[in-house]
Amino acid sequence: MLDLAHLRDRNRMVDVQIARRGVRDRHVLDAMRRVPREAFVEPGFEEFAYEDGPLPIGEGQTISQPYIVALMIEASEVKPGDNVLEVGAGSGYAAAVMSQIADRVYTIERHPSLGNFARQRFKKLGYDNIELRVGDGTRGWPEAAPFDAIPVAAGGPEVPPALKEQLAIGGRLVIPVGEEERYQTLIKLTRKSDTQFEEENLGAVAFVPLIG
Repeated sequence: MLDLAHLRDRNRMVDVQIARRGVRDRHVLDAMRRVPREAFVEPGFEEFAYEDGPLPIGEGQTISQPYIVALMIEASEVKPGDNVLEVGAGSGYAAAVMSQIADRVYTIERHPSLGNFARQRFKKLGYDNIELRVGDGTRGWPEAAPFDAIPVAAGGPEVPPALKEQLAIGGRLVIPVGEEERYQTLIKLTRKSDTQFEEENLGAVAFVPLIG
């Protein structure tokens, strides 16, 4: 049964927290209206699902605030027909949103328990164009490459070379980079050729550390 209260909250989240703060990509806004964020939070946190803040999901990890999810997907320029790799599946929410836009989403999570819960959510909600692997996200997913977009939901001191290698020509890699935990710069790399990447600074962010 459709929960009208959650649907109302979801539309308000998109209008107030995301569109009003500058996210303009129609694909992103529409996708976030369709995905039930309350299904991706820990039991007991459903009433907070549409507030503008991160929430705990276990293993010391969080589901990012809705605005950050939207910002990452818009910056990655995820489009219909795209082949996408996400590093850091977490609860599975961002992958679910991207699955409503892209042709195929591959997502990697290093915590087995989080990966299992995310898989269960995808199956329950009928998101059948997402594939999840438990492992080291810094190595990417070579068999499914090249990727048109690679959003990375964890910060590290540098861009993992394997992720750059697995980016298609014209592909976009968005990753928080910084030496300090929970204080990074969001970097966007666009692959111009086999050896050339264009770099753009998208501002300061705070993400969990990228382990690998």
